[in-house]
Amino acid sequence: MPIIKTEDLTYIYSQGTPFEKAAVDHVNLEIEAGEFVGVIGHTGSGKSTLIQHLNGLLEPTSGKVYIDGQDLWADKSKIRQFRFRVGLVFQYPEYQLFEDTVAKDIAFGPRNMGLSEAEIQDRVRMAAQFVDLPEEILEKSPFELSGGQKRRVAIAGVIAMDPEVLILDEPTAGLDPRGRDRILGQLKEYHRHRGNTVLLVSHSMEDVAKYATKVLVMNRSHLFLYDETHRVFKHAEELSRMGLAVPQLSRVFTALAEQGFAVNPNTYTMQYALNEIEDLLEGRGYHA
Repeated sequence: MPIIKTEDLTYIYSQGTPFEKAAVDHVNLEIEAGEFVGVIGHTGSGKSTLIQHLNGLLEPTSGKVYIDGQDLWADKSKIRQFRFRVGLVFQYPEYQLFEDTVAKDIAFGPRNMGLSEAEIQDRVRMAAQFVDLPEEILEKSPFELSGGQKRRVAIAGVIAMDPEVLILDEPTAGLDPRGRDRILGQLKEYHRHRGNTVLLVSHSMEDVAKYATKVLVMNRSHLFLYDETHRVFKHAEELSRMGLAVPQLSRVFTALAEQGFAVNPNTYTMQYALNEIEDLLEGRGYHA
């Protein structure tokens, strides 16, 4: 049974007005538990609207959303419980910090779940460790921290609820390359250790190629493709026509293949690239 399933999910903004627009249009999707899914699409493709349906922030205009087989909107009084099971980290989440210490900010979600104080403190420590926040920071004000540290505090606040599904909307926006790599590496380690389902919305095809096991592509409010990462990047030309920048390695290896080199044009990560170059140098070039 998929952890996330949508049936003809449709959401229309400004319905019944001259500005009516379908942001998500009849999306049918099944995501298995334990996947690390990269969510990509051009600006206005519907990807952010889609993920806001997965924990009940938006109610469908029509269609269904199921979490672990349960209809999200069957009983509106239970929506709050689903939001503990499907955690959503917004873009620039550090703007949502408000407590006077880091520990209290991380504890906010677990405390609202009605957990015991001992369990809350255990979860605060666990979440802080996952995002590599040293213990001495926990009693500081979050407003004394660097931008990257604030971002990690905000992510830890959602991880502390131990959601079955963790959704992150551009979690590295505005960070320098080092800060971006650090957060994404920590998310990958969290996924490896916990085995929870992770959805990462990103404009960076390099990040998606490096970390995602599957990729979901939205285009003009429709689901264009949902498949294993290496299969999605075989559609590099179509992705480019949508305005999505395929990984630089893909462009390089496509150009090499077009010039007659025996390399796989669908190479999209550094490890694949190294393997291709080794094979080429040793005379074991790519065969379609």
